[in-house]
Amino acid sequence: MTQAKTAVVIGATGLIGTQLTNLLVEDDAFSEIKLLVRKPYVTALRKLKIIQVDFSNPAELEKSIGSPDVLFCCIGTTQKKVKGDKQAYRKVDYDIPVHAAAIAKRKGCAAFMLVSAIGADASSLNFYLQLKGQVEDAIAATGFETAGIFRPSILLGNRKEFRLGELMGKAVIQFLSPLLAGSLRKYKPISGTDVARAMIAAAKQAQAGTTVYAYDEMKKLAG
Repeated sequence: MTQAKTAVVIGATGLIGTQLTNLLVEDDAFSEIKLLVRKPYVTALRKLKIIQVDFSNPAELEKSIGSPDVLFCCIGTTQKKVKGDKQAYRKVDYDIPVHAAAIAKRKGCAAFMLVSAIGADASSLNFYLQLKGQVEDAIAATGFETAGIFRPSILLGNRKEFRLGELMGKAVIQFLSPLLAGSLRKYKPISGTDVARAMIAAAKQAQAGTTVYAYDEMKKLAG
């Protein structure tokens, strides 16, 4: 019998992170799940250990991560939350996952699953896509036995916060979705639940090296 895995989730309160946590709790392949959160968070779900962390404190972050088998990273912010401050944006979207990855690798973690974005490219002229690409490159360079990079387009599902721009984008992309064929399929909208299911499936498969998952690959993994 395969031994149950331990997991750490960063970004558990977002759309994908919430679904991921719910699925992990019900999955017998995972015996313990730690949620690292920036703000107080209360849940009655079993198997969870919730740790409030100052992500800018390396020693505190290292202690909180421990030695998991898998680290799932769904962290992300918005321009609105950081009031357009690109440095503040970078501290969340780049520093947190990259520092967590370095610590996890050093502590013997075998797998790192990262939520990125379609179009991520370190050479992009777009700040957001460039930053996501830089994160992807840093994770790949960390050298995990298994690294999964998930690139969703527009996410479907109910967020805890209201995002007008995203809501409008969803309406447009869902209308155009039937036209997105061939090389454009990667831009199809996908539910946060499907992304979460794909992340868990990829962690279980433990494919060697770094693998990038776009729409079709995520849908296939999600079943």
